Amino acid sequence: MSYLKDLVRRLRSNPGWVAAQFVLTALLMLIGLAWTRLPDKHVWQVALTLIVPVLLAISALELEAGTMRAFADDDGRRVKLVFGAMALLVWVALYWASWAVLDWCDDQIPTWASYLNSKASAGERATVLTYEHLQKWFTVAEWVLRWIVVPGKIIPYAIASAQWGWRIPFRKIIRFLLDWRWWPAVVLAALVGVVLTGHFFSGLPEGTVSHQIWAVVLKLVGSYVLAIGSWVLLLGWAAVLLGRLGTEPPIDDSLVAVPVGSGPGGNEVSIRLPLPESRDDAGGNA
Repeated sequence: MSYLKDLVRRLRSNPGWVAAQFVLTALLMLIGLAWTRLPDKHVWQVALTLIVPVLLAISALELEAGTMRAFADDDGRRVKLVFGAMALLVWVALYWASWAVLDWCDDQIPTWASYLNSKASAGERATVLTYEHLQKWFTVAEWVLRWIVVPGKIIPYAIASAQWGWRIPFRKIIRFLLDWRWWPAVVLAALVGVVLTGHFFSGLPEGTVSHQIWAVVLKLVGSYVLAIGSWVLLLGWAAVLLGRLGTEPPIDDSLVAVPVGSGPGGNEVSIRLPLPESRDDAGGNA
């Protein structure tokens, strides 16, 4: 079976989870938007303000963990969904921490560009290492890190945690990250889900008020469909590549204490002991 046929098979085998990504994600976003409008005049309103984000986070984690588990092959060693979602939370936190670092780098780009431009020679400052060129290069590098490198490295580990908790097959994930088929998919998902959707809102509004309203609605719907569709296809493609790497359990990469000589290959040392002599034989020999 080819890679694309395997991808189609996994998507068609889980129509519920594919639909849930489009429907439930929008529902969670609407609930989150309504949460920002909650008043806080009474005690029950304050309690609801504290409870709603926790429920939203749990629902989002279970949605993503369940989708990852549905697309992947079941080796019979999975943890429960709640434990997979809890393990997934750590990778989400790591991604947001990386996002915060990249936000700091984004703020420092003008300073870095100005410093390198001041250290360059007069000819370089006027031709290659201009302030505009340096700022553009830093911005592109920061974008690549934010939308390609960081997600491309975290997603495979998140998928493994969603299935096996913290029994992650690190060697298998490293082989996955070295597979050339993975990174073009991440680049394509970033271009479609981020760059293309960003161009929807780059132009100036035109026409009547009703026309502008409908244009904004269609742009929002189109951006949402492209973003979620890219995410679903990327998860499915990751499941295909992980499935092609084999179905060995993740415990293969952990250290397990075993008795000496009990490994595979029949290396056990056996000693043939002599049978005890019978009493009759002993008497006859005497």
